[in-house]
Amino acid sequence: MPVAASPGSAWLRGIRFSGFSVLMMALLVLGVVVLAPNLSAYIEQRQQIAELNARVTEDQATVDRLSTERERWNDKTFVMTQARERFFYVNPGEVSFLVINDLDAAVLADVDEPVSDELTTTDTDWTRSLLASLLSSAYAEEVTTPGG
Repeated sequence: MPVAASPGSAWLRGIRFSGFSVLMMALLVLGVVVLAPNLSAYIEQRQQIAELNARVTEDQATVDRLSTERERWNDKTFVMTQARERFFYVNPGEVSFLVINDLDAAVLADVDEPVSDELTTTDTDWTRSLLASLLSSAYAEEVTTPGG
């Protein structure tokens, strides 16, 4: 009794290999084996080139920024402004006042309210407050340290 062939096996038996088709398959497999490593190396190198180009662009932006800053430092007005702000330098004949806020942060009130746009007035006399501050600082008790 013959065994019934499945449709898939009948299709497989219907394929006939000629010498040309075997040669073309062998060339295709050989081409994949030979070209695959070279293709992966090519793709890796293209990625490295893209990364290096991005780094060059970034470095060029940094060079441009630093060149601009160097040009600013060649300007005498900019140098004088920086000396005034950073080192508190003054020109001859000028007087510099440094206000040091030596109050404890706990003494200052924490105000979280927004600043008003309206002008307000107070009933305090600033001259009396100034005089009281001067007198209280002049007659403050001397603080002595132990051993000193």
